[in-house]
Amino acid sequence: MDTGKEGRKKLKGKKRVVVKIGSSSLTHEETGELNLLKIEKLIRTLCGLKGEGRDVVLVSSGAIAAGRQALGGQKRPGTISEKQAYAAVGQARLMMVYQKLFSEYNHVAAQVLLTKDTMTNDASRYNAQNTFDELLKLGAVPIVNENDTVSTHEIQFGDNDRLSAIVAALIGADLLILLSDINGLYTDDPRQNPEAEFIPFVEEITPQLLHMGKSSAGSDVGTGGMSSKLAAARIATDSGSDMVIANGADVEVIHQIMAGEEKGTLFMAHANLDFDLMDYINHRYGGNYGSVWH
Repeated sequence: MDTGKEGRKKLKGKKRVVVKIGSSSLTHEETGELNLLKIEKLIRTLCGLKGEGRDVVLVSSGAIAAGRQALGGQKRPGTISEKQAYAAVGQARLMMVYQKLFSEYNHVAAQVLLTKDTMTNDASRYNAQNTFDELLKLGAVPIVNENDTVSTHEIQFGDNDRLSAIVAALIGADLLILLSDINGLYTDDPRQNPEAEFIPFVEEITPQLLHMGKSSAGSDVGTGGMSSKLAAARIATDSGSDMVIANGADVEVIHQIMAGEEKGTLFMAHANLDFDLMDYINHRYGGNYGSVWH
């Protein structure tokens, strides 16, 4: 099976990297509380990439989980108002943790909260792009999340897999790394089907491949299943960015990916001259949920 060895070698030279990490990779499985040791290791790893001269953007879930912990929640919030309240508390707490730990490694974290409206409004999208460019010029690490407190639609249907791909397209990233609770892409859900085969390399995203993505998340805190990751791969690769789905259980996998090791599933970029970011966003949020998204 083709593992994309040549493509993986080229990952060593990537200069602008977006890393997405999900709630399940940031929390203790047993309690749902923030795993501070793991977050510290993640930040140390990202600072290592910065030290190599790369631009780094982190798309981080975890606001609702952090708020759930701070407010003593015993179960995942069910109503929209509960989720918004948890996010309001949790986003501030999450950023406090990120800023404190990044500062210990002599780096500055900046918060960027996005909504659907930010991306669909031309002026807002342009301003967001300029903000990212300026933050990266200043050497800061943008920490991106959906603004769950005000974005009811995102809380109900959104996920940070697609958001991270949109960010990668917006800022012209050349690599997107999705850290998940699974090793990569399989022919079926390996948690349900022990005969599911691992797919280490995807040169082109075909309709058959899209149908493999089933809308199922494997944890109590995450929102994105494999369908959202394939949708992210479609956006990223069409915009000219390679993408890797890898297991975030050990964030050292980031360094292994950047070193060209065969970790996770590599989706090769194939810059699409017809690619238009707004077409993707409008397709997703305009009510026409075609095979690109499900």
